[in-house]
Amino acid sequence: MLAALLGATGVALGAYASHGLASWATPEQVEYFQLAVNYQLLHAITLLAVSIVGLFITNRWLIISQISFVLGITFFSGSLYLYVFTGTKMLGMITPIGGLLLMIAWLMFAISIIRNSSKC
Repeated sequence: MLAALLGATGVALGAYASHGLASWATPEQVEYFQLAVNYQLLHAITLLAVSIVGLFITNRWLIISQISFVLGITFFSGSLYLYVFTGTKMLGMITPIGGLLLMIAWLMFAISIIRNSSKC
């Protein structure tokens, strides 16, 4: 469900970036916004794939991966969206935390697959 909501909002925000954002935002802000949309959409699809894998295997690494993807998208993309809308540069300190959470999510997914394949 979260992957679908993140995908839908990513498409909506991407449309806004293409059609409305440039009327008031700087080119740099538009670039940050589009980066946030790209990361949100890419990782929403990834979260969906990880969730589908979760139908066949269950371990704590996979659950940590899913949680980390959701938090990573929220922190990374969310902080960039808020930066563009508010202009508050302090939010930029949250963006790397989101990136770190996304890296952790990918690593936890890999560990979950490795742990499951060693059981076979």
